[in-house]
Amino acid sequence: MVGKAMGDSELIRAAIDGDERAFSVLVRRHADAVYGHALRFFRDTSAAEDATQEVFLKVFRSLATFDQRSSFSTWLYRVTRNVCLDMVRRTARQPLPVDPVDLTPIPVADFSDSVATRDAVEKAMHALSPEDRAALDAVTLFDLSYEQAAEALGIPQGTVKSRVFRARRLLVSLLLTADHSGGGA
Repeated sequence: MVGKAMGDSELIRAAIDGDERAFSVLVRRHADAVYGHALRFFRDTSAAEDATQEVFLKVFRSLATFDQRSSFSTWLYRVTRNVCLDMVRRTARQPLPVDPVDLTPIPVADFSDSVATRDAVEKAMHALSPEDRAALDAVTLFDLSYEQAAEALGIPQGTVKSRVFRARRLLVSLLLTADHSGGGA
């Protein structure tokens, strides 16, 4: 019986054996991380939705070739990143760089604090370099260890650590600046 208590490895085996419910549980378990990475990559909900759909289509087609030498999350992150990069190459759609100096304060609106905070975090995330954002996404969204992130990104573990550290430091700085310039209470 397929259930949410099953680990990724068991779900993968069941999905390979033709259990559609197992694959569905796998998708639901990881969809938010895939969508979140794609949304940060493209800054466009439509493109992020397309990328998420394409990622899971590719995962479905390639699941039998997943050799489980790395964790499923590491492999899924690599697939997600490659799909996003392929979409950029195919459509010539480039992520928009944001200059931290040009970030406008979050307007005071009738939104809840959580929506304002989420908006501030997303704006700050786009101020990060693509390399720093990719490392931070791997560690935070996909919950990869530094070692797994290094494997997925094809860079040394120390580089992942420094990129995550740099990303977190810049995020804190930008969020404090936004808070003090009218974005907070």
